[in-house]
Amino acid sequence: MSEVEIGRGKRARRAYTFDDVAVVPSRRTRDVQEVSTSWQFDAYHLEIPVLSAPMDSVTSPDTAIAIGKAGGLGVLDLEGLWTRYEDPTQVLEEIARLSKSESTARLQEIYSAPIQNELVVERLRQIRDAGVTVAGALSPGGAQQLWRSVIDAGVDVFVIRGTTVSAEHVSANREPLNLKRFIYELDVPVVVGGAVTYTSALHLMRTGAAGVLAGYGGGASSANRRTVGISSPMATTIADIAAARRDFLDESSGRYVHVIADGSVGTSGDLVKAIACGADAVMLGTALARATEAPGRGWHWGAEARHTKLPRGERVEVGTAGSIEEILFGPSHSSKGQTNLMGALRHAMAANGYSDVKEFQRANLIVTK
Repeated sequence: MSEVEIGRGKRARRAYTFDDVAVVPSRRTRDVQEVSTSWQFDAYHLEIPVLSAPMDSVTSPDTAIAIGKAGGLGVLDLEGLWTRYEDPTQVLEEIARLSKSESTARLQEIYSAPIQNELVVERLRQIRDAGVTVAGALSPGGAQQLWRSVIDAGVDVFVIRGTTVSAEHVSANREPLNLKRFIYELDVPVVVGGAVTYTSALHLMRTGAAGVLAGYGGGASSANRRTVGISSPMATTIADIAAARRDFLDESSGRYVHVIADGSVGTSGDLVKAIACGADAVMLGTALARATEAPGRGWHWGAEARHTKLPRGERVEVGTAGSIEEILFGPSHSSKGQTNLMGALRHAMAANGYSDVKEFQRANLIVTK
């Protein structure tokens, strides 16, 4: 990867966003009817390569069920409103009414309510009773405190999601989460992230993770670049982590770790390019926050927006684009790329002659900027 000199004493690596690249059609095409969007994650066969982001504006127990029935995987934030409040309906309505100037401070207050273990169990049971795959997410700190309640509740997929999750967290004042031991002791597949470099992803794969989240998540609602100066363009991030997956496959004599793009996948074009860069699936936040059923009511925020000391995100208005069904499968009545995401993926795969998601990872890309 080329580097540029940004001054006499510093060089920087050139990296690319989704807007910087495009898929180039090959010499062969295929009928759309012959294209499959299904994929296999551990023991679970999923019809679409979509996970919902564990954000309160995106995933409630009801929307997790709806996404599961649509063939994806709904991931509930087990440190969110649904495990802090018996009925968060009024809280969600209040968040939607907040002015911009008061939203961050009020979010911090709202999320200061304690997490209730019985609600963790209840929410996961509600999803399981609907007959879909159950997935719950915790931060690394939350995983240390709540993992037993989550496992006892019968979760199928465990997600450890933070702004940056490493296999080698260093702390002088507390015992950090030992990911390798933690994953080894669980009897369910674990997805870990975010990771944004080849090396960090490779280390996470060596912990035994079944999947790695590529990216920081919360693209539209994140303020990481403004508050702490951290950013990672997603096209390069995914390609780097896909390379780590390839090398770990050789290193481990055939153990495949799934790469899930998490962040900046706001339109169908972004989703297409995420998979073409090497992702097995995408974790959707903004795209699903636009659903009429989304608990955010046209607003979107993540865990970074409620941090007690250094908020690195904000509540943003994303509006509505259609139902979950319309966003995932159409029909679409707009060219904004906000609805019929799977139709767009199928069209792109067919236009390039690929029959499934795994093949489409080999698509040709060009740099457009």
